[in-house]
Amino acid sequence: MIDLNEKPLCTIPHVMCLAVDNLELLKSQPNESVDLIYSDILYGTGRNFGEYQDLKPKREVIESHYLPRLIEMKRVLKQNGSIYLQMDTRINHWMRILMDKVFGYDNFQNEIVWCYESSGKSKNKYSQKHDVILFYSKSKKFKYNEQTIKSEKNIVRYNKIDENGNRYYMRSGKYKVIYKGTKPVTDCFLDLPFLTNNANERNGYPTQKPKELIKRIVLASSNEGDTVADYYLGSGTTAVVCKELNRNFIGCDINPKAIELTKTRLNAGT
Repeated sequence: MIDLNEKPLCTIPHVMCLAVDNLELLKSQPNESVDLIYSDILYGTGRNFGEYQDLKPKREVIESHYLPRLIEMKRVLKQNGSIYLQMDTRINHWMRILMDKVFGYDNFQNEIVWCYESSGKSKNKYSQKHDVILFYSKSKKFKYNEQTIKSEKNIVRYNKIDENGNRYYMRSGKYKVIYKGTKPVTDCFLDLPFLTNNANERNGYPTQKPKELIKRIVLASSNEGDTVADYYLGSGTTAVVCKELNRNFIGCDINPKAIELTKTRLNAGT
């Protein structure tokens, strides 16, 4: 059992990152001590990514790994807390069944689809260019800050400015379309780009996710001073976002290199 009081903190206040198995950390946490869980989980590819070994794409393997962890995640969540687990289509159907079992079908809130453009394409079927994020709450009363996550309507596209200061673009080279501001965010995230190999955020860790994706979730389902947890920490993006948004954070990864990278990013502010 981990004694959280004896474990060293990262050098950033209110952030704890541990190189341990996530089930071990979860069992050491008090009941109802976390406001929000976000994790980019193991996808069941069976691949060795260098920094970590993914699970095999077999139902019994997925259930054996995730069921005890989901039970603990529910226990540590506050009554008004939420959980977001990111994955792809290899295991999302199995994970939905498990999360229905643990959190309850009635506490399912959204199946979010993050669509992105990236290199590589399939010649034999439609190219797979999306992840699934399952969003559940612990109870019927949960935080959702809709006003904090208004989406800009592809503002990059509106790259011209007219004499009145309006942003606009030309449709078909003939029609002027003026930027009208923000719109509500739907369960299809179409406006958050994939991290390219030359993106400034890139740190070399495989399967790294963009800060803006996690920022949207943290803003939507937590408030300043809340505690956010990520039990599959990877390169530490969730910890960095929580530092920037004034949230407390606890997270872990079984790979010590992931923790070192996270500490480096936190100290550098990236």
